[in-house]
Amino acid sequence: MTAPAESVLASAYQRSVADYWNAERDPVNLELGKVSGTYHHHYGIGDPDWSVLEGPEETREERLTAELHRLETAQADILLDHLGPIPAAGRLMDAGSGRGGTSFMANQRFGCQVTGVSISEEQVAFANEQAGARGVADKVTFEFRNMLDTGFDTGSFDGIWNNESTMYVNLDELFAEHSRLLKPGGRYVCITGCYNDVYGLPSRSVSQINTHYICDIHPRSAYFAAMAAHRLVPMDVIDLTPATIPYWRLRERSHLATGIEEAFLNAYTDGSFHYLLIAADRI
Repeated sequence: MTAPAESVLASAYQRSVADYWNAERDPVNLELGKVSGTYHHHYGIGDPDWSVLEGPEETREERLTAELHRLETAQADILLDHLGPIPAAGRLMDAGSGRGGTSFMANQRFGCQVTGVSISEEQVAFANEQAGARGVADKVTFEFRNMLDTGFDTGSFDGIWNNESTMYVNLDELFAEHSRLLKPGGRYVCITGCYNDVYGLPSRSVSQINTHYICDIHPRSAYFAAMAAHRLVPMDVIDLTPATIPYWRLRERSHLATGIEEAFLNAYTDGSFHYLLIAADRI
């Protein structure tokens, strides 16, 4: 049964975020998903094949779209690499699961149960339809729940991840819930944009990103302070900033550009914004 919205959305801000993602139909997400049937809601990493900008005009958009999709799939792969060995009998949670792309990749890789949670009822319905079409509805499910208060049993997950969704929540509340849900020794992984504490307050470009996505990008230090407070010990910290800048340069030159590309590139190149992967163990 679907929970009533008032029991899942705890604030006016959460309702506004849910409204945003329920209404979202951005081609940069949907058109990329059509390439392979795996729909992501995050950015890409890696060296692009710049030759997609050349060649026949009539196939350029198709080649650009496929290349951007390849880069975003590479981002999900590196996140899954850092979950470590997950048993087929294990259980994973995708916190802020969007249209389900990373969840399906996790199930394909590990063979385990994957539960996605989101406050967007539209995206939950879309992802569950995808699970049915893929024939994995018995292994990959999506639920309309709040990642800050899921209602799942304590210690019921071997691994949890956030893929570009932590900027919508309070980190202390998030990591308290993740710590509760993880088994001792369980692994947490996040990939996120965060502003550089050394720069000071969020730069103009970071503020533009906040406004565009109605989010609240956290300082880098806040992640480590909140993890330390909730028994999550970082094992790997990787600065993915250099690896994501080429994605944004390619996207800026594509037919799928949304206008936010300049803000991301300015923020990354002036040092006010970082793109981090953090993998932590629950102790």
